[in-house]
Amino acid sequence: MTAQRYDVIIIGGGPGGYVAAIRAAQLGLTTALVERDALGGICLNWGCIPTKALLHGADIVREIRTAAMHGIDTGPVSVDLPRMVARSRSVAQQLNRGVTGLLKKNKVTVIFGDARLTAPGHVSVDSNVPVTLMSDAIILATGSRPRALPGMEPDGTHIWTAREAMTPASLPKRLLVIGAGAIGIEFASWYQTLGCAVTVIEMLPQILPTEDAEIATLARAAFEKAGITIHTATTIAALRRNGEMLQATLTTANGPIEGSFDRAILAVGVTGNVETLGLQHTRVATERGFIRTDANAETDEPGIYAIGDVAGPPCLAHKASHAGIACAEHIAGLDAHPPRRDRIAGCTYAHPQIASIGMTETAATAAGRAVRVGRFPLIGNGKAIAIGDAEGLIKTIFDAATGELLGAHLVGPAVTELIQGFAIAMGLECTEADLMATVFPHPTLSEAMHESVLAAYGRAIHI
Repeated sequence: MTAQRYDVIIIGGGPGGYVAAIRAAQLGLTTALVERDALGGICLNWGCIPTKALLHGADIVREIRTAAMHGIDTGPVSVDLPRMVARSRSVAQQLNRGVTGLLKKNKVTVIFGDARLTAPGHVSVDSNVPVTLMSDAIILATGSRPRALPGMEPDGTHIWTAREAMTPASLPKRLLVIGAGAIGIEFASWYQTLGCAVTVIEMLPQILPTEDAEIATLARAAFEKAGITIHTATTIAALRRNGEMLQATLTTANGPIEGSFDRAILAVGVTGNVETLGLQHTRVATERGFIRTDANAETDEPGIYAIGDVAGPPCLAHKASHAGIACAEHIAGLDAHPPRRDRIAGCTYAHPQIASIGMTETAATAAGRAVRVGRFPLIGNGKAIAIGDAEGLIKTIFDAATGELLGAHLVGPAVTELIQGFAIAMGLECTEADLMATVFPHPTLSEAMHESVLAAYGRAIHI
């Protein structure tokens, strides 16, 4: 079979792969994209996008339930679960069609099938018509999949992954969420809002383990106030089927706890999709389930790159997309700007929302930095009070000697939108003086960002 040669071959059509393909094509490189399932990857089809549609539905439910405080009388809220789920699926399908159109517009050759490396520069694709591809530049963007726990493997009916959790046929009365990272907390928040009794367990001492401890503590208090039961420093010793129920044995510092649940969601992290890539035919190396890369996303095999989840944490779509653009530009010989891990914002779309960027206070102190910390509670923000959602905090961390913004950590309404302001500030290397001199519009939630900066230097006005 004659091999088809391209300037760039990309394996995986998720938010890293398809963006890399578009950018490579824009730069005049002949580009082939191989995808084994649906364009847009897990993020678009079974992750970021459909879950946000569901969570927005929960936000609407919450708004209706609290409408009376705004002088609006409503009847009882009734949730049509099949319609809510169907809408989230339709949103994903709409965006899938959009990605298909963008790739076609940019003249990217899309091949559906399973791809594997047979040698450096060579890719074999198993599809309806098997294809052999060749290129001096290959980008691996195959994403990740949920980790399983021994003896508690998902069965699709009682023990769920995120995929089953976002397409339930009915709501469980009692739900166990194993893992209190962003995914686990988002599902816990959604199901609790819809009326489920939710229990969350986390083996580490705090929920949202990557977040600043102060922010995580405030978030936990809000979730528990809403009715979610949370156990930290807790492991699951056993999870057994008992008829149509699950019987769980939890190990806590105060001894074992027994509980019965209708369903359980496993949200204990992810591992890279590397097993079927044919890496053994190359010098590509893996570490802890992910592909090892350098600053330009190149692996130990020259000419083979890896981006997105398969290249390791943080496993975030926006990191993958930015890395895809930088990788394509590097291959084209441009001065690329790979994403810096310390300037990638993380967001959790629960209620309340959590968002952060940069160093936590603990990490900054541990690194030997003398810090100035600003805190501004949303109860002092006029817009937050006006909308009836004033529980939250904006926290900023500065280097005491230089005024460098080291980190920002937010909990409260719309903070997943606000965090980008701090991302831009860090990217432009703004100091505290620059931020204090910036005029923030009134009345907005963003004013709390300004006040937090002022607070770090003893200049806050509204506290």
